[in-house]
Amino acid sequence: MATEEAAKPSPLPPYPEMILAAIEGLGDKNGSNKSAISRYIEGKYGELPPAHPSLLTAHLSRMKESGELIFFKNNYFRADAPDAPPKRGRGRPPKVRDPNAPPPPPKAPSAGSPRPRGRPPKPKDPLDAAVAQATAGMPKARGRPPKKAKTEAAAPAAPAGDGSVPVKRGRGRPPKVRPAAPSETAAA
Repeated sequence: MATEEAAKPSPLPPYPEMILAAIEGLGDKNGSNKSAISRYIEGKYGELPPAHPSLLTAHLSRMKESGELIFFKNNYFRADAPDAPPKRGRGRPPKVRDPNAPPPPPKAPSAGSPRPRGRPPKPKDPLDAAVAQATAGMPKARGRPPKKAKTEAAAPAAPAGDGSVPVKRGRGRPPKVRPAAPSETAAA
């Protein structure tokens, strides 16, 4: 007996048909919202499945995506209805042109190509390009490259205490500077 009840076809028509019938039956020129469509279907067909609200939402969104319905200002319209609002593209609409205004002057063709977008590339160094080309076939050395040798001309050996040239400091915390103590002979 359970198989007879399960095999019995549902007395309800498919949801897309019920939705289109509800929109036509309501006949509102401003379209029909989801709650009005739901109330119409509940009133006309009586017993609905317990998942009716989610089924209605899913079918409305599927019909909207396929183009059967138009969704405008929280209302649904049939796509083939004569009073349906025009379809609008994404983004900001173009400015309305004044029909009485003179046409804009034609643009003069530029001598070269228009300036490309973005930051201009850095100038290429010919020496770097030559080194890269010369070392292209050579395998790269493993590990950290050796330090470059310091030149004696770049670092003066004599530290100056007058502050004109910075004094090279060693590693770690510098020793505490003691003020010059006056000698006992100078105090007497």
